Amino acid sequence: MSIDVGSHLKAVRTLYGLSQRELAKRAGVTNGTISLIEQNRVSPSISSLKKVLDGIPMSLAEFFTVDVRTNPQVFYASEELTDLGDAQVSLRLVASKRLNRSMAIMHERYQPGADTGGDMLSHRGEEGGVVISGQIELTVGGQARVLVSGDAFYFESALPHRFRNVGSEVCEIITASTPPTF
Repeated sequence: MSIDVGSHLKAVRTLYGLSQRELAKRAGVTNGTISLIEQNRVSPSISSLKKVLDGIPMSLAEFFTVDVRTNPQVFYASEELTDLGDAQVSLRLVASKRLNRSMAIMHERYQPGADTGGDMLSHRGEEGGVVISGQIELTVGGQARVLVSGDAFYFESALPHRFRNVGSEVCEIITASTPPTF
């Protein structure tokens, strides 16, 4: 599937409330350059597009994946969740293409013995969740506890933390964090 770069740039610029002139000024290009790209009269190189997107600011990856519909998607089928994990830990993010998300909601699955890694995680914000099935050992700061189906957690994400499936079956968790780290 190819993307109409010009129309997409115009939609992104509009979502951010920028005029062509303002984006051009921020990006250090001419107003005409923005106009020509948006009309698909010129096809920008990757480096030129990156320079324009730096004026928003937005990465190339965000540009090509952001949902620019005027009516944002509300419902998501299971196959529409973006999996950010691997074979041992599935981290399925809800609304990964939504622009300016203020939270991340994840459907997480940990295979028996799987964990988030040897290094403790730490990032700004808060996170919480509910264990749906199985069991998970959650370590937060100096505290560790095995949580089972129905148990929940909520903590400051700046505290070093780690998730580890100590059970013999897959552990399923629904989590939310703010601000979104993905």
